[in-house]
Amino acid sequence: MKTLRFGIIGCGLMGREFASAAARWCQFTEAEARPEIVAVCNRSLRPERIDWFKDNFPAIRQVTDDYRELLANPDVDAVYVAVPHNFHKEIYCAALKTGKHLLGEKPFGIDLAANEAILETSKSNPACRAGCSSQYIYYPAVQRILKMLEQRLLGRIIEVEAGFLHSSDLNPNKPINWKRTVEANGEYGVMGDLGPHIALVLFRAGWLVENTTAICSKIVARRPDSSGKLVPCDTWDNVTMLCELRDPKDGTVFPLRMRLARIMPGEMNTWYLEIYGTKASARFSLKNPRLLELLQYTGGGPPGGEQAWESIELGFETAYKTVTGGIFEFGALDALSQMTAAFMYEISHGRALSNAAKCPTPEEMHGCHRLFTAALKSHKKADTVKMGQL
Repeated sequence: MKTLRFGIIGCGLMGREFASAAARWCQFTEAEARPEIVAVCNRSLRPERIDWFKDNFPAIRQVTDDYRELLANPDVDAVYVAVPHNFHKEIYCAALKTGKHLLGEKPFGIDLAANEAILETSKSNPACRAGCSSQYIYYPAVQRILKMLEQRLLGRIIEVEAGFLHSSDLNPNKPINWKRTVEANGEYGVMGDLGPHIALVLFRAGWLVENTTAICSKIVARRPDSSGKLVPCDTWDNVTMLCELRDPKDGTVFPLRMRLARIMPGEMNTWYLEIYGTKASARFSLKNPRLLELLQYTGGGPPGGEQAWESIELGFETAYKTVTGGIFEFGALDALSQMTAAFMYEISHGRALSNAAKCPTPEEMHGCHRLFTAALKSHKKADTVKMGQL
């Protein structure tokens, strides 16, 4: 089996999650390449950031606080980058220009201009694979829905409801972090943080955004810093969008309502998707990650036929095969592992396994940036913004 040597830039939560997925690579039964962590980089080399990596990954030979040193290392083939959004353009472009395959955290740039610079650098370096870290589409139910859309099993789309809801910032005394500052997170606020995970579905389905109307909310204006002093919390906490989408396969248009929230009482980590079509409908929520609900219409009876939602309890149904038995539950780390497997497969084969199972692309992230930029403009104008106006 071929080994792809990874450097991790950013040793926080997602850097550790990616390393954990790499550590359990033996789960994949058909993989032709495996990731190996050989280098790590973090702005601070405090023991609490670095020791976990050194203790658990004996192949690490380089520890540095300068990403340029890691990128200059000829023993690094690819990088996983998990840093604040304001560093995306600088580090992502540098990685691609130095010939490293790039798997980077969403949203692939702090704003549209930064994203377009990354996209152009990716196109100029076709020998390097660029993928975005966004894992929720790999849940079995979402993979099923994407395949149903490809096969046109839902018929003409009537409308879509989708969102990602947290209560992580409900406590006003929670200390501020970089995701709550425009300087590091960007003006998108919650859209740049949670938005790509759900908006990705639109672009994976091949739909086009025609226009959007958005309402952005700042609910907690000040939060304590590390010293306890109250400082401005200047990013958007919650955003609701109403968009008009077009299906290029049949030219039809339909509405999408998308909700993104860091402050939503009663929610923990609720990613949800509801698609209503003329032949069938589908809905899924992380509130019950095993459950896929389908409504397939039958003939006879009153106009429209009988309507009954079917509950399908899914097991461990994945695009990239593993040793895990089919009756077991699929979870968050499994989704991240499947996403990483997609990235590895595409490097090994030079192509995606399938449209539904491919690693999120820079082009899909560009679609997200255009949508979020239009949403900001809509909120400022208190009006609907057409995508052609960007």
